[in-house]
Amino acid sequence: MHQLFRLVLGQKDLSRAGDLFSLDDSEIEDSLTEALEQIKIISSSSDYQTNNNDQAVVEICITRITTAIRETESIEKHAKALVGLWDSCLEHNLRPFGKDEDTPHAKIASDIMSCILQNYNRPPVMALAIPIAVKFLHRGNKELCRNMSNYLSLAAITKADLLADHTEVIVKSILQGMINQKTCF
Repeated sequence: MHQLFRLVLGQKDLSRAGDLFSLDDSEIEDSLTEALEQIKIISSSSDYQTNNNDQAVVEICITRITTAIRETESIEKHAKALVGLWDSCLEHNLRPFGKDEDTPHAKIASDIMSCILQNYNRPPVMALAIPIAVKFLHRGNKELCRNMSNYLSLAAITKADLLADHTEVIVKSILQGMINQKTCF
C-alpha cells in the first residue's frame, strides 16, 4: 500500500488525509484494493458509528479511491474489494437518524454504489455487484433504495440476464413499496 495511505489509514490521520489528493492516480492505483480492505476493517470497528475522526478519514479515502478508480478505468481490478466493502455495510444500520441524516455506513454504501453501478455496462463488475445490490432494496433507506432501483434499471437495459436470478426479490420490493410507503418505491 502507498505509504500515505498506510499513514492515513493506519493512524487514522485526518490531518494528512487531504494530501491523498496531491498524488497522481497512477501512483496510488496499485494500492487501492489494500486501502479498501483497510477501510473495511476501520468501518467494522465497534466504535466507528460514534467516531467522527474515523468517519471523516474513511469518507476522504473513499472519495480518493473512487476518483482514482474512475480516472484509471481500473474498476475490474478493484471490483472485488469494492463489493466486499459495500457488502460489509449491510451488517450495519442503514436507516437514517433524522430526516436527512444518513448513518456512517449508509454514506459508505452510497459512495461505493455509485462507483460500482456507474459501470453497469461492464458485465464482470455487474456479476459481482448485482447479488449485493438487491440486498439493499429491503434495508429501510429510501434514498439508497431509490438510487439502487435506478442503477438496476440501467443494468437491466444492458445485461438483463444478470438480474434474472434476482427477479423475485426485485418484484417483492416493488410490491412492498406499493403497499407500504416506508420502502423505497
